[in-house]
Amino acid sequence: MAQSLPLDGITVIDFGQIYNGPYATFLMAMAGARVIKIEPPQGENMRRRGAVGGAMVPFAMLNSNKEFVTLNLKTPEGLALAEKMIAKADVVLENFAPGVMERLGLGPEHLKTINPRLIYAAGTGFGWSGPYRDYPAMDLTVQAMSGIMAITGFPDRPPVKAGPAMADFFGGVHLYGAVATALFEREKTGKGRFVEVSMFDSVYASLSSALGLYFGGADVPSRTGNRHSGMAEAPYNVYPAKDGYIALICVSEKHWAGLLKALGREDLGADPRLETLKARVDNIDFVDDTIAAFTQQHSRADLDRILKEHRVPCAQVRDLVDVVHDPHLHARGMLRNVAHPILGDLVLPASPMRYDGEAIETLRPSKALGADNEAIYRDWLNLTEEDFAALKKAGAI
Repeated sequence: MAQSLPLDGITVIDFGQIYNGPYATFLMAMAGARVIKIEPPQGENMRRRGAVGGAMVPFAMLNSNKEFVTLNLKTPEGLALAEKMIAKADVVLENFAPGVMERLGLGPEHLKTINPRLIYAAGTGFGWSGPYRDYPAMDLTVQAMSGIMAITGFPDRPPVKAGPAMADFFGGVHLYGAVATALFEREKTGKGRFVEVSMFDSVYASLSSALGLYFGGADVPSRTGNRHSGMAEAPYNVYPAKDGYIALICVSEKHWAGLLKALGREDLGADPRLETLKARVDNIDFVDDTIAAFTQQHSRADLDRILKEHRVPCAQVRDLVDVVHDPHLHARGMLRNVAHPILGDLVLPASPMRYDGEAIETLRPSKALGADNEAIYRDWLNLTEEDFAALKKAGAI
């Protein structure tokens, strides 16, 4: 028999916005939770960004399989309606600045009195404690403060941000993990818990290679371009091809021997400059020049074939068009072709997490602002038609 998904039966009230919170709740929705996305009457910030370029595509990517309602928390009626929903929920998640929900009257201590089994999850830039607590936080600023920018780029150029929104999504993944852990605990205790995850905290472990160099006695690591940020691997770089670039790395001596065969340079196996990993790191320019002399004579596809034949870890540097249409991601069901009711044909992601048994085969695309108001407020909360009309008249929804 097919199994239900792990979070089947869990109801999440989602106050998330932009990337951090919505990604955590997207993962919950894809794990079977019922996620009710709460937006202010004008829509959350990401929806409003839709007027600029393709900003509504990220909204669609992070808000599949959710239900959409509008709610004005600055009205007494809206606040009362929020409390009514939260009393029936398992999880409340938000990623506002610390203190915002408390000022609205929906802080964790108050909500605990309404629903003692509630998991209250907060995603922030710098956390609910500490001297940086009230600093304005965005992915860019957290990348700057956390050291990500300092180790990204080339040593003779200014620091640059990492291309992906690392801090937002690292924080979102950890927030999902905190909620899942708290739900597991609730199964044993019957009690809810407040959990919080800081984007700033979430990225520190990813600096491990650069920190290894730092704690190894070296000066504060500079940017190393495409080389290993801890300068502990060689080769480890991106090399030119006739039609672009290819990335390769040798982690073991077996990889190194395979690479020399692929290059037709087995004579270098006995070269004292290359006999050990330490020797190769000490002579990294020679290593890179030797490899580049070979790679620039071949196409990416040929290099990919030759190197893989010799079991050398490598990959063509591909553009977004290649990735969006990647046959592997589509075959695994990670990427789905979706006819979005608002945005047209899109390729949207599913969850990277897989659960044996029943799976969500179809993505339910994100919807228009307030599309599920009636279904949630009238059907789920059992409001009368008169109550529903009064809420609209009061500007609460």
